[in-house]
Amino acid sequence: MVIKVVKGNPTPEELAAALAVVQARAAVLASAPSGGAAPVADEWSAPARVARRTMPQPGPRAWARTYWPG
Repeated sequence: MVIKVVKGNPTPEELAAALAVVQARAAVLASAPSGGAAPVADEWSAPARVARRTMPQPGPRAWARTYWPG
């Protein structure tokens, strides 16, 4: 694997931190069981969490408030 800095001039400490993150991620992926099931999405990222309640229904004159003069 080749990692190349395309923009900027990182300090040695910044470069070491970035490489540590990449190595940690690679280690996690290498230790995960291969094949089988796809990873399960966390609950916090579920779209149903964002819209738990239904949206209120528009009132009788809602169409009149949708016009924005410009």
